Amino acid sequence: MNKLKLFISQRSPAIVVSRFVTTKKKIHDPNEEEQLPIFQYPVSKSSDRRVYVWGLAETGALGIHMPRYKKSGKKAYKNNFNLVWHPMRSSFCERFDVLKIACGYGFTVAAVKTTEQHKVFGTGINTDSQIGYHAPRIGHPLEMLLSPAPIYIPYTSLETKITGLAAGRAHTLIQTDNEGVYSVGNNAYGQCGRKINPNEEYRGSMASHNIKSLGKEKIIDVCCGQDHSLFITEGGRVYACGWGADGQTGLGTYNNQGHPALVKGDVTSENIVKVASTADCVLALNDKGELFGWGNSEYGQVPMSNNQQQVNMSYALVNFTKGLGKIVDVAAGGSFCLICNEQGDVFVWGFGLLGLGPNVQHSTRPKQIPAPLFGRNEFNPDSMITKVACGIGHLAAITDKGDLYMWGRNRHGCLGLGHDKDQHFPLKISIGAHVLSVHCSVDHTVAMCKPFT
Repeated sequence: MNKLKLFISQRSPAIVVSRFVTTKKKIHDPNEEEQLPIFQYPVSKSSDRRVYVWGLAETGALGIHMPRYKKSGKKAYKNNFNLVWHPMRSSFCERFDVLKIACGYGFTVAAVKTTEQHKVFGTGINTDSQIGYHAPRIGHPLEMLLSPAPIYIPYTSLETKITGLAAGRAHTLIQTDNEGVYSVGNNAYGQCGRKINPNEEYRGSMASHNIKSLGKEKIIDVCCGQDHSLFITEGGRVYACGWGADGQTGLGTYNNQGHPALVKGDVTSENIVKVASTADCVLALNDKGELFGWGNSEYGQVPMSNNQQQVNMSYALVNFTKGLGKIVDVAAGGSFCLICNEQGDVFVWGFGLLGLGPNVQHSTRPKQIPAPLFGRNEFNPDSMITKVACGIGHLAAITDKGDLYMWGRNRHGCLGLGHDKDQHFPLKISIGAHVLSVHCSVDHTVAMCKPFT
């Protein structure tokens, strides 16, 4: 300190002031300011998309590589390549403009924006060629893919666009804008919409089937259950094919159906805008916001006056949902159903972890999940749920602000909560983007999002 004082005292005050002024003038030199670089954060386009994945990675369904650890024990299992506990951005979807995504049982398919031959990519389990034919050597088809690979489909035009995707237990439906629907994978029950061949070998199969139209109408939407398929035409008609043992095809029988046929019952005179199925129960929604259902009803998913557990044709559930208002979205899980109305309220029924607490695991009537659990309160009174989704054992809901809530069975961390404990109430998932849609399967989940900025 003494040396510093001595150094200052040896300089005159005038010199010190002169130095200060010179330094100050140099910093504010306008010529130098013009030469300074300008940094600006990039702003995303409205069409930009981000995809987040979480859950079981061991099957390759997430399409990401996780590092291996040599540690042993339960802790090592949680940290190794098997599981992704929190939403993770997909590197594949950073390289391509992803349009559509669907989750099957242990596999994922994604449609990309391109004018080339390969428009759909798949990753995960491929035992039945549900994500196409892939063989490193002739006669050695891959039964599992750890990274997305293109699915070969014989499009008639490279300008064809993919407008819809659906995936079941072991089959995939690819909807196009002008060529109808293509199907690949297991057809043991007719779920691919073609003739059933009991001796057909699906491992390493190159077969694909094209359904150009149904009833001379264009197909505008597709949906896959476990081993059955559903199609909606531009006239609002519903067609089904595949496994019918629980009545899930809605054709009035319990037989398997090889070619898509018109669903019977109350939906025949309705304009259906959406169908939902994950296992063997089906819900349908018409343009008036009215609900219809068929298929497995062991836990009252499709309530019948005679307690029928397998409903083989469609029935209107207007009285069942009376007082709930206009329904805007529906989802059907393994043993439960989920809907939301135009007021943004969510209702659930069936059996499972319904989101009503640990003491309520079965409900024969639609019960509302309290709105505050989805962020509606006195500080945010306008929060609404606009979309719902179901896996086999877990459920999801998306708000109008792009927030994602999940609950239910947390198989292999498919809820994205950072642990493997089941969740009895809806809980907000941490994702750094605005969630547009969520796709749930058996043990993994995929969310399509757009950036905040």
